[in-house]
Amino acid sequence: MSTLDDTDVLAAALRTYPAPSPEVAAFLYLEARLADEARYSEWEHLWDDDALYWVPMHPDDDPATNLSYIYDNRPRIKSRVAQLNTGNRHSQTPPSVMRRQLTNMEVLDSDEDTVTVGSNFALFEYRYTQRIWAGRVIHKVRRHPDGFKLVSKTVHMVSAGGPVDTLAFLI
Repeated sequence: MSTLDDTDVLAAALRTYPAPSPEVAAFLYLEARLADEARYSEWEHLWDDDALYWVPMHPDDDPATNLSYIYDNRPRIKSRVAQLNTGNRHSQTPPSVMRRQLTNMEVLDSDEDTVTVGSNFALFEYRYTQRIWAGRVIHKVRRHPDGFKLVSKTVHMVSAGGPVDTLAFLI
């Protein structure tokens, strides 16, 4: 019977969940920055035609049978951005100042066209008081000849299922 040393364990973990390529990571950082800076139209253009933006209330929920905080297909993403661009969102007057961090990025799945990346996130929001949102985000990104597009974004919030303040911004 043999035991694994720390080097073997680390090597096995890296083979299982490698870091994304620098280009994919840069795309995900861009997505986060555009949301933070309220550059909604630019953020919306990152999404592919068959996109899905989902924030479930519980990690194991089925969106077909359970209520979600957000469950947007591509037309609904466009509509959400149009609403945000009007500036007429009372829950965002004045607008929140936000900065988020993506950490612990791991490639969960990939093929020649797509890559799925899991990351931990912390979103710092200030609007009258500071709030911290945290959780795990799963991005599915598709390669196109002219760059990347988001196929899906699923946000699993640490506070899911409990009382949640307004989500009148992009999480």
